[in-house]
Amino acid sequence: MEYKGLDFVAIDFETASGRRDSVCEAGICVVRDGQIRETRSWLVRPRDNFYSNFNIQIHGIRPEDTENSPAFPFVWDELSAYLAETPVLVAHNAAFDMSCIRSSLEQYGLPKPDVTYYCSLRAARHLYDFSCNKLDYLCAKFEILMGAHHRAGDDAEMCARLFLREVRDAGWCELHEMDYCAGRL
Repeated sequence: MEYKGLDFVAIDFETASGRRDSVCEAGICVVRDGQIRETRSWLVRPRDNFYSNFNIQIHGIRPEDTENSPAFPFVWDELSAYLAETPVLVAHNAAFDMSCIRSSLEQYGLPKPDVTYYCSLRAARHLYDFSCNKLDYLCAKFEILMGAHHRAGDDAEMCARLFLREVRDAGWCELHEMDYCAGRL
């Protein structure tokens, strides 16, 4: 299948606590013409650098890991440069990741970008009849290369690979064919 023009940025966030504006790691995977071009991640210092034990158990990131990391606005400045080139995001459970963006931008008084997003979780629920649609489960099921689950860069790349699989399985040629799993930030 031809993927020319299939450009998006898969994104993932890890949070320090249950608050959506407590981003402690951001990750992206840049896809151009259906090919992964770059994967990046940034440790982010949450405003108060407070971590819940529950979240530490999920991703393993601790306050000492982010103590000297840049705050969200500095990371967002780098990250948003990718969105300027490709204003299309993909996330697994996009409701969570988009709320992290909205909450963090609001916390720091930053403008919201004009981007469209697609949810690989909603696409999976639409395309497949699995009892579980978690990212790690789907990647294992489809033999998609997996990195460290619950680390933002690896999860962003796993999401990108899963979304490319979904595009192939659905026979989509253009993003507008999957508006049922789309939204606006």
